[in-house]
Amino acid sequence: MAIRGGRILRVGNYSSVQDLIGHGTEILNVEGRGVVPGFIDSHVHLIWGGLQMMRVELRTVSSKDEFVRKVKDAVRNLEPGSWVLGGGWNNDLWGGELPMASWIDDITAHNPVWLSRKDGHMGLANSLALKTAGISNETKDPNGGTIMRTSTGAPTGLLIDSASKLVFSCIPEVSVDERREALLKANNHALSRGVTTVVDFGRYLPGSSVELPWEDFSEVYGWADFSGKLKIRVCLFFPMKTWSRLQDLINKKGRKMSQWLYLGGVKDFSDGSLGSNSALFYEPYADDPQNFGLQVTEIECLFNMTVASDTSGLQVAIHAIGDRANGLILDMYRSVVSTNGMRERRFRIEHAQHLVSEMAAQFGGGGIVASVQPDHLLDDADTAIRKLGRERAKKESYLFQSLLTGKALLAFGSDWPVADINPLNSIKTAMKRIPPGWKHSWMPSERVNLYDALNAYTISAARACFLDEEVGSLSPGKFADFVVLSTDSWDTFVEEGSASVWATYVGGMRAYP
Repeated sequence: MAIRGGRILRVGNYSSVQDLIGHGTEILNVEGRGVVPGFIDSHVHLIWGGLQMMRVELRTVSSKDEFVRKVKDAVRNLEPGSWVLGGGWNNDLWGGELPMASWIDDITAHNPVWLSRKDGHMGLANSLALKTAGISNETKDPNGGTIMRTSTGAPTGLLIDSASKLVFSCIPEVSVDERREALLKANNHALSRGVTTVVDFGRYLPGSSVELPWEDFSEVYGWADFSGKLKIRVCLFFPMKTWSRLQDLINKKGRKMSQWLYLGGVKDFSDGSLGSNSALFYEPYADDPQNFGLQVTEIECLFNMTVASDTSGLQVAIHAIGDRANGLILDMYRSVVSTNGMRERRFRIEHAQHLVSEMAAQFGGGGIVASVQPDHLLDDADTAIRKLGRERAKKESYLFQSLLTGKALLAFGSDWPVADINPLNSIKTAMKRIPPGWKHSWMPSERVNLYDALNAYTISAARACFLDEEVGSLSPGKFADFVVLSTDSWDTFVEEGSASVWATYVGGMRAYP
């Protein structure tokens, strides 16, 4: 492969590029190691992930005692009144019991606390944070959210989806310097895993301010791009409620801000998450028979915003996890096409986690991107069985091969920091589908082969965000973004899944290590 000016000039065997070697040409011999296009993570929250690296990290906590100890350690060096922020906890790792404010009230009497669950759709506030936010027995659940309560009606400290905004409004804004540091940490972490391009959905979650992604765009991404500190390519999505602002910006500046920064489209939410019992289903949760989940945004509102965004030429992405949420969005997308007419728009559904009947085929038929996260399967297999029942979970969860068979454009990502950025591990997960502690595959018919898994992290991911003319394959004219793997055998990788990133190159320059 020959590279000039950051782009691929020619691809072939060594003899086919020898005539391009001249004075000053750098020759890289990877000694037979595998080389693949730079991985494209189709769904991250980059600055949120970087901030999480700087806060109370609860991702691996596996007991109540460890949870409490982590919070106690964090409080030890804080001034009274300072917020304790962090998250990543997964109650399924300690048997499923949900945390409560009472777990940590004694050790955080002088510090308000907010600790988000790993999926970002539920969080724990201590009693001081609840008091600061004015949440009491009399506080009503906001639309699209739930305040978890005891049998007497007292808040437990857990807030689901848009109920989180009651606390978010009280948390001091993260400083510009902290967010810039977070971006640089996230940038380097992504490169260490072979990721050279990301689709970033920002710090926008149900209940949070729509202004946060815009502040990050102007104060953090603009700074990093201008100062040459951005080392991965970033495609930004913004809250759909702000679609007209994005349209105006694209009309003035174009979609490509630089070789590093792209304006992607808009995003909104249909439902919550499985782990928080807020994903929207046709049937109730097996462990909560009165609960069908939450519709975070009313479908009429989603339809109107999608029609307006689509009319303006913006790409639309909507979060949908439960089967009913996915069904509603698939139907809504068809209605938008009927209203606005046919064109190549590449509507996206983020997660597409639980699908029933012929939904998988509807993705391909409608030209809809299925933006999925294989490593969520590792955490969710046991959870899905408990929450949905074994047969229901087996029939409708993580239908990767069914989506491919139905001609869907399948794009892989991590949802970092919900799961770690690690494409090689995600590819292994998609091929093997063996959750921790299991000896066999969960739904082996939904395993994908190596070729399809690599495509989902490269060229398909590029098409899914309209960047396929710039990245996604080792083709002449495209950016020279590539990853050198530790292995020299694809057969060994398929069998063992044990490869690692030996080096990451962006624009032909070594970016890691």
